[in-house]
Amino acid sequence: MTTATLRAAAQHIARSGTITPHQLAALGRLDELLSDAQRQAFTELWRAEGSPAAKPPELKADWLPAAVKIIKEFEGCHLAAYLCPAGVPTIGWGTTRMNDRPVKLGDTISQARADQLLADDVAARYQRLVDLLPMVRQWPGNRVAALVSWAYNVGMQAVADSSLRKRLQAGEDPVKVVSEELPRWDKAAGKPLAGLTRRRAAEVALFVGRELQQPAKVTPSSPFTTLLTPHIQVGEFALFQEARRFDNQHQVDTALDLALFMERCRARFGGKPVIITSGYRPPAVNRSVGGASGSEHLFNAPGVGAVDFYIQGVSVKAVQDWCDGQWPYSLGYGAPKGFVHLGIRSGRPRVRWDY
Repeated sequence: MTTATLRAAAQHIARSGTITPHQLAALGRLDELLSDAQRQAFTELWRAEGSPAAKPPELKADWLPAAVKIIKEFEGCHLAAYLCPAGVPTIGWGTTRMNDRPVKLGDTISQARADQLLADDVAARYQRLVDLLPMVRQWPGNRVAALVSWAYNVGMQAVADSSLRKRLQAGEDPVKVVSEELPRWDKAAGKPLAGLTRRRAAEVALFVGRELQQPAKVTPSSPFTTLLTPHIQVGEFALFQEARRFDNQHQVDTALDLALFMERCRARFGGKPVIITSGYRPPAVNRSVGGASGSEHLFNAPGVGAVDFYIQGVSVKAVQDWCDGQWPYSLGYGAPKGFVHLGIRSGRPRVRWDY
């Protein structure tokens, strides 16, 4: 990048007096492109072009790339307007307003326009987020990116009214608050969506400083040590036995849904380890252990599966009671036998029973 280009950028921003959301997004991109020497040159040019008391803007928007990455992964891009799962007309990378009006079905845009709308929206959400939660300004980039992604998805009014905001304002530990609160935002039109469940888990993982492996990278042939979620390996569903290895991709996908919920449970009980006592049982294994012929542990159809587990060092009854209130599908009351049964049946009905 030439000195002339840097000077032009410095002049434009110095004369504007304020940083608009669009400029903030541009600054973040500029920061990615600059070398250390160029960044210093920009700062010097800013001081030269601004008033004597002018201070250079904060160029380092280290949260921006991570925020854009996670938003793109979960929103996808549509150049023609469509109805999102909540029934709202949407376009581009999840944009619901453009040209100062709501998006309407029939609208179309270019890829460049979609990218620009995303940049503007992300920067605007950040500005509003720090208005609602001033402490965000002091957070490291991964934490900011996680909350910007959440705010982009649920909307700023939801952020303003959220118990997450109230708890952070009350001074509670941010990791505990985010780990407990974000997973609750997994519904559209009142119904849990697997995509939202995965997004919330990815945002929590980003907030606490971990990378969440994407589901597409985990297959039936993946090594048992491959992480489904930040703390649960795919091999745990097989009790690390080759005879219990998943056979089909849909079984891995269902295991991911179960593992994401167990991550929530783990966070709720202080981050203590999840211990799986029974996961996938192929027909021969299921017969050998006396399992029911229609057991959910067979994982015998897309979206069907089960896991028995407990949290190390935590009352199984306490874990069971919490799951009973949080898990919307099938739950077996196995606490007297030392485990909680978490399952999903065809059609995803709510079912409860005693062992």
